[in-house]
Amino acid sequence: MSDPRLTEQRNPRSPRIDRLSALEIADLINAEDRMVAEAVGEEREAIARAIDLVVECLRQGGRLFYVGAGTSGRLGVFDAAEMPPTYGTDPQLVQGIIAGGHEALWRALEGAEDDAAGGAAVIAERNVGSKDFVLGIATSGTTPYVHGALERARERGARTGFLLCTYPTRELYNRHDVVIAPLVGPEVITGSTRMKAGTATKMVLNTISTAAMVRLGKVYGNLMVDLQVTAEKLRDRGERVLVETLGIDLRAARELLDRAGGHVKTAIVMGRLGVDRSQAVRLLEQAGGVLATVVGDLQGQP
Repeated sequence: MSDPRLTEQRNPRSPRIDRLSALEIADLINAEDRMVAEAVGEEREAIARAIDLVVECLRQGGRLFYVGAGTSGRLGVFDAAEMPPTYGTDPQLVQGIIAGGHEALWRALEGAEDDAAGGAAVIAERNVGSKDFVLGIATSGTTPYVHGALERARERGARTGFLLCTYPTRELYNRHDVVIAPLVGPEVITGSTRMKAGTATKMVLNTISTAAMVRLGKVYGNLMVDLQVTAEKLRDRGERVLVETLGIDLRAARELLDRAGGHVKTAIVMGRLGVDRSQAVRLLEQAGGVLATVVGDLQGQP
C-alpha cells in the first residue's frame, strides 16, 4: 500500500534518474521546480489570510512564530533571522523554533521531530499568548513536534496556521485559523522534501513576512526604509535610498544618515520636512511608522 502523503509518493517522471547524465538530471530537476511557483500561486487566498492574521497580531503587540523540524524548521529560523537586518525589527518580533534547538540548524537531529511534548514545552517557554500567531510548518503534515506546539499555542489563546505540501485533512481546517497547502507533487528523489517542498515553503514564508512588513509601513514605495545601517552594505543601501527619495547627492545623504542615527526612515522625514531627529521620530510614531502618512507617497502624492 502506497503512502497517502503526497510528499512520500514516487515521482513517475524520475524512476531512472540514477541512469541519467548530469545535464539530464539538471534538466529534470529544473522541470520539476517550475511547478512550485504555480502550486504556491494556487494558495494565494490562504496566504493572504495568513498575512492579515500576522499583521493583526503584530499591530496588537504580538509576535510571529514559525515552528518546524528539519528543513521546515531551518527555513523558518532563516526567514525570522532576516527580519531585523532587512526591516529593522526587534529580534523577538519574528521567531523561528526548530525541533532540537540551535544544534539542529547545522546537524540533523531528525528524532527530535517526534517529540510532541517538546513542541508544547517550547511554546510555553516563549510565553506564547493571545496576541501571537504561530505558523506550524510540516510538509508531510504529520510531524508530532509541530502538532504538539500548535495544540499548546491554541490552548494559550494564540492564532495558528499550518503549512504543508500534501492534502490537508478536514481536521486541520477545523483546528487552525488558516491552512496553506501548495501541492508541488512527489519529489524527484522520493521523500526528499528539502527540494520542491522546501522551495515552496521558502516562497510562502518570504511572501508572508515581506507582505506583513509592507503592511506595517516598513517599506516606502518598494524601498526598504526601516533598515538600521549596521554594516557597510546596509549603509551603502541606505545612502542610495536617500539619494533617490530626496534628490540629494551622496555626501549630503551620508551626513543626513549620520544625523538620523543611521535610521533611513527617520532621515527621509528629516530631509523632506526639514525637522530634527526627535521631531521626525515623533511624527513617525504618531503615524504608526507609516512613512507615506508623514511625507506623502514616493511619487509625491499626499
